[in-house]
Amino acid sequence: MTSTAPAERAAPGVPGVGPPGYQRRAQPGEPIRSPAFLGVVLVSFGGPLALAALYAPTIVADASASAGLVNVSAAVVFAVPLLVWLRYSRHVAGSGGLFAFVEAAAGRRVALVQAGLWTASYLLYLLYTTASIAYDTLPAVLPGVQPYRPLVEVALPLVLAAVMLAGRAVTLAVTGLLAVGQVVLVAALAAVTLGHGAAAGSFTLQAPVGAVRTATAQTALLYVCGSLPLFLGGELATPTRTMRRGLVGGYLLVAVGVVATVAPLAANPAFTRAPIPGVAVARVLGGPGLAVAVGLGVAASIAGVMLVEFLALSRLLHVVTRRPTGTVIGVLAVPLVAAGPISLIDPEGFYNALLKPSLVALWLSQLVVFAVYPRFAARRGSNPLLSVALAIGGCAFAVYGIWATLQHATT
Repeated sequence: MTSTAPAERAAPGVPGVGPPGYQRRAQPGEPIRSPAFLGVVLVSFGGPLALAALYAPTIVADASASAGLVNVSAAVVFAVPLLVWLRYSRHVAGSGGLFAFVEAAAGRRVALVQAGLWTASYLLYLLYTTASIAYDTLPAVLPGVQPYRPLVEVALPLVLAAVMLAGRAVTLAVTGLLAVGQVVLVAALAAVTLGHGAAAGSFTLQAPVGAVRTATAQTALLYVCGSLPLFLGGELATPTRTMRRGLVGGYLLVAVGVVATVAPLAANPAFTRAPIPGVAVARVLGGPGLAVAVGLGVAASIAGVMLVEFLALSRLLHVVTRRPTGTVIGVLAVPLVAAGPISLIDPEGFYNALLKPSLVALWLSQLVVFAVYPRFAARRGSNPLLSVALAIGGCAFAVYGIWATLQHATT
């Protein structure tokens, strides 16, 4: 029961760009400051500790001899969809996020289809991911938690809903703490792995070409939730600049942390086969205290992505339905909280039933964003060859995500 999914406005906007609704502040109160926005970005990319300690090293298992090459290549591959998002956000910044991008490119009807797919994907993700934390992640770290798994399954959605209902300031404070904690633990884990293994050889083609190619593509998919901060554009004082700097800076920081942590595992490939590779590395090379900290951090990292998803969903549905954000958050909290007790009937079956539809919807929603990009770019006088090339690359990325989901049920 493991997911790497995922398994992703209207502030002071850019004058004269996009629909008028995206040029007004979408949320009352003070604008989100750059450090707080960076915290959201860091948590959304994976989060970073879940990527470095669980997902990336697990994916690289069959190509562990080239772990460094895989993760550097994956970071380069993901630069294509990231660049498409950044080029959209140069002109459109508001609470609509990807929906606003598509609306500016292809009109509201197509944008509503995209928003429907995106909403379905992330709502399902919120419902099933608690089961993964309660029944997979925490027991692998703390075996004594086994009798309390149902309690975790019910309590975690309540905590997430309470944080969101407490208001934006509380939500941003929690994501900020999660971001700082993850960066510290990723740095500690990287120091341990770099100190006990020679990483230089892992940046060369030591593993079979097919295994390297597959691991690279699947690792690149892990970063897709980096689109989630785009939905906060309506709450930034300078949305275009802050979003672009925050996304690029946060992505580079996360990618470097993942590479530094996973590359040295080429010298100790057995770690990649552990239930949570980062915990196994920390326990053997750093001691039980670090192992528990990393394991609990991984669980918190996954929960942090859920929190940012909740945040992004509330902004998107605020724009689409024109309902107050507080009302939207309250409505979203109902299925989230109700899913906990319902999933207890069959946690694994509940997870497996929702996983694949959620991921397929996610990749279809991203496919729409990439497919309509050339039309958006043409209206703004962008280089048509570059725009088409980026769109093809983004579409290939999304199509591979669909294929990987249907073949393996993981991304």
